[in-house]
Amino acid sequence: MVDCGTGSPIGFGMSKALSVPTVVDHQAQIELCEQRIGYKFRDRSLALAALTHASGAQHRLGSNERLEFLGDAILGAVVCEILFRQYPQYLEGDLTKLKSVVVSRVTCAKISAALNLEEFLILGKGMSTHAKVPSSLLADVFESLIAAIYLDGGQEAAQEMIRRLVGPEIELAAAGDSGGNYKSTLQQLAQRDFGATPVYQLLDEKGPDHSKCFKIAAQIGSNRYPPAWGRNKKEAEQRAARNALSEIAGDELPFPCD
Repeated sequence: MVDCGTGSPIGFGMSKALSVPTVVDHQAQIELCEQRIGYKFRDRSLALAALTHASGAQHRLGSNERLEFLGDAILGAVVCEILFRQYPQYLEGDLTKLKSVVVSRVTCAKISAALNLEEFLILGKGMSTHAKVPSSLLADVFESLIAAIYLDGGQEAAQEMIRRLVGPEIELAAAGDSGGNYKSTLQQLAQRDFGATPVYQLLDEKGPDHSKCFKIAAQIGSNRYPPAWGRNKKEAEQRAARNALSEIAGDELPFPCD
């Protein structure tokens, strides 16, 4: 994380006398970020904007919020095309479910964390004093970088990045293996952001002994997240973890209980 200080918001074209971070100030960080994501910017001011959180910007228009908006749309469109072409046997509902997993903020944060992009975030002093970067910020910076690459190198450059970095998540989701990661992902997030380990509460069960269904909720500290039903306890716990991750990220619940 790069600490801008309370008097060090981003501002293009402003003098260093005001301690405003510029591309020159962050040249080394941007170069290392380029190595991590596998893309070299022609216009590094786009990279700087993508890495700048609102807390480190002089004005919110100088932060990565607008880039995040664009990046989210680009990510969704590219993933939809990949799914459409790669899985011609899937119906619309199946494609929609896969997309919701792949483009979720949980997945974006996971990819961002794997690349250690938090090292390059430009944050205000108040934010940079926190030892752990919230997962929402990790998701934001990944989407912002997608938009920055799109604006800098065009559609093909953005597509190449998404295919390379998001492609493995598509394959996991399509193979049905991604669910096996939800409990582990939730545990990592809970320990990082809340300093606690998730526990799973059995709330209900129904059906005959040979074919029971279980209703389980994930709980972190005093916060209990929306429960989910599963055909066995393992499946119910994975679905409950996914519900918890989705609620934390502000996404729609994938396994709502009526």
